Amino acid sequence: MRYIPVDVSALTFVCVSAPRPKLVSRETGEVKVDRDGNTVFTVGLSAAGESGRVELLNVAVSGDPGVTVGQVVRPVGLVAFPWERQAGGRLRWGIAYRAAQIVPVAPAVVPVPGEAGDAPAAVA
Repeated sequence: MRYIPVDVSALTFVCVSAPRPKLVSRETGEVKVDRDGNTVFTVGLSAAGESGRVELLNVAVSGDPGVTVGQVVRPVGLVAFPWERQAGGRLRWGIAYRAAQIVPVAPAVVPVPGEAGDAPAAVA
């Protein structure tokens, strides 16, 4: 099996790292694109289950999803890819995540400086 579908129905996701272009090479700064020529972005998400356990995931998605830090989101079509490779004589392994989309569930709440004691305001 090349990928594992992830059931997100019992999880709550929050954007914890703003979308940024995924790099093919750090040395050259080359940005990864999908087969349609769209830039692939990496978004940091926290995933919390009903038990209270929280995991941090970096999720790849084609095109800028337009989400902001602090926003509750839902990854659509989330899949996991186990990987392994030799690097510097050591075997490295892990799980990479990719979603067809990352969509906002609710607007992000950010403080508005100078208004009512910096009360939070919704950002659409």
